[in-house]
Amino acid sequence: MLVLVVAWALWSGHSEPLIVGFGALSCLGVFGISQRMDRVVGAEPLDYPLALRSLAYIPWLAIEIVKANLNVASLILNPGTKVHSHLIRVRATQSTELGRVIYANSITLTPGTITLDLRGEDLIIHALSKSAAEGVHEGDMDRRVSRLEPQG
Repeated sequence: MLVLVVAWALWSGHSEPLIVGFGALSCLGVFGISQRMDRVVGAEPLDYPLALRSLAYIPWLAIEIVKANLNVASLILNPGTKVHSHLIRVRATQSTELGRVIYANSITLTPGTITLDLRGEDLIIHALSKSAAEGVHEGDMDRRVSRLEPQG
């Protein structure tokens, strides 16, 4: 709790009583929610190997997000370019629910694509362009997320 309050105080730069009061209420709210989540979600131990494997995945994902941003920007800034959106269904190859959720969220984080539905192993994805849809079908992200999962 103290870390939250100190971080808020340093990052906010405000010292007015009303704002400090709102900050204190926000910190209490976040602390309360996190305590409740520990009781609900905390039954599973933290997967340290997943955290270590993600150190290689996150930079790759960041580069993909930048590339997708440039693609979407070019669609917007070029008035002659027609947007051809696609609704596609792909099968996730991850063996765990967490892996499929990471995959679905990674798709949504990438501009120009959004995961609309995840049921079992099937994802419904809206892609803003043909190239974005092809990128999902190529399966590079799917393979990389599968490598995050425990091997065994």
